Amino acid sequence: MVLRKVKEASYLTAENYFRYRAILRFFYTQHERMREFIFPGEVFLSLKEVEGFSEYTEDQLQLDLNQLVEWGNLSPKQEIGSARTIDEYKKKRFRYQPTPYTIEFERLLMEMENKEESFGGALERTQFERLYRLIQDVEEVVFGQTKKQDEEVNQLWEDVQTYFKQIVQNTSDYIAYINSEAVEERMQTEAFLLYKDQFTKYLREFIRAMQSTSEQIKSVLAELPEGKLYPFFEQVWRHKAQARLEEVDVTNERRPLEEYTGRWQSMQQWFRGTQSYGKSEAEMLLDRTSESIRKITQVVQRMGERHQNFRSRREEYLYLANWFTQLENIEEAHKLFATAFGVEHTRHYYLQNTRSENLYEEEWSHTPQIHITKPGVRQYREKTKSGAVVDQTLKRKVAREEYLKEKANERKAIEQYIVNQSIELEKLEKVEPSVRHIFLSWIGKAMGQKDRTIQTDLGIRVKVLLKDERIILRSYDGDLEMPNVTFKIVEEKGKKGHGA
Repeated sequence: MVLRKVKEASYLTAENYFRYRAILRFFYTQHERMREFIFPGEVFLSLKEVEGFSEYTEDQLQLDLNQLVEWGNLSPKQEIGSARTIDEYKKKRFRYQPTPYTIEFERLLMEMENKEESFGGALERTQFERLYRLIQDVEEVVFGQTKKQDEEVNQLWEDVQTYFKQIVQNTSDYIAYINSEAVEERMQTEAFLLYKDQFTKYLREFIRAMQSTSEQIKSVLAELPEGKLYPFFEQVWRHKAQARLEEVDVTNERRPLEEYTGRWQSMQQWFRGTQSYGKSEAEMLLDRTSESIRKITQVVQRMGERHQNFRSRREEYLYLANWFTQLENIEEAHKLFATAFGVEHTRHYYLQNTRSENLYEEEWSHTPQIHITKPGVRQYREKTKSGAVVDQTLKRKVAREEYLKEKANERKAIEQYIVNQSIELEKLEKVEPSVRHIFLSWIGKAMGQKDRTIQTDLGIRVKVLLKDERIILRSYDGDLEMPNVTFKIVEEKGKKGHGA
């Protein structure tokens, strides 16, 4: 890729920018009205109506037009057979057409001038739903379920790009808006309390809708790597090539296909993330939206505490004092004091970060920790010594074996509940807590899939069937009321299950 100096942008910062911008704004307006070639006389008459051009002459206009031609903002076209006078014949008459760079510059400037100074954007749930339906249509075309003409495929691709672009722009602008200084100041005012519930509801509804829709989009995108879309992109480019006057060899010209695959990869990364950067943009959007809700809650809480500080609690203390006088002994008084004011002497416990990746592991299963309290003086420095690179191969091997052993135990525990390639929760008498956690994780993953079918960590594919009635799933640590669910084993170790 070769980058060049964009001389077409010179008119924006030139010394006589006011004249140049007024001239090109007139050309842009006429372009939007589908008038491409304009005579200098029309430009001159238009400028005379603009404030600041009262002493402007046609000679100055011609010099400005020549300069804009030199910068590449205008393209001249000579008129030969339309001279009406001898002077017009002697003078070369030109009409001028704005170049693509000029049109795009002016279009962008018009958009920026019409925008407010603050960020805009919105969190639109329907845009995710529409994008999901469009990606489903792409999937049907790619796998031959639906046949479409080149023109229809091109329109489908343009719609996908349009909605994805709107999602990226609107969400990024809205996150910038709610994190801007103006909104921060507005949250500190009393007027914010009037619409904080509506604002919070708006964010929560967006989170609920996006959690389900984004999982569905991720599921479809996982089935559509860019390698499978080359025939689809060929149709798009073949349709675009029809608008060109020159002959285009679609099979040899790979640049457009690289551009299409790059856009598709960007959408894949936005929803599914990458191994290099971890979380996807969609996941980070949910985190930022949830953080905004927490921020609003904290602001409201602080404002409530501020109001509480100005309220007299005299009546409350008198009522509490009267309650103390009615107690019969000191033990009852101690209990009331602890309830009203908390424990007199408290113990503070320090724990290190999480020592296990298992979310359901209890703290009691860990060995006690030894915490070394450091002196609270500024001069204290820990003794350091040079370390060595330690080979962790054996440690990793042991950890891997433990993980595989844990998964094998989980699989063994699950297999004892499989009857005729299915697990019916209503027929289970009692299950282990670990098995219950596995069942719940399957249900959670299946909710994000259109066909309720998932690939489990145990190497089997499971289809989750939800029923209307509710059951009690009994376990050794308690009972759980939940919907009646049946798990159908669809595929196991490359073999199709009977429940498929």
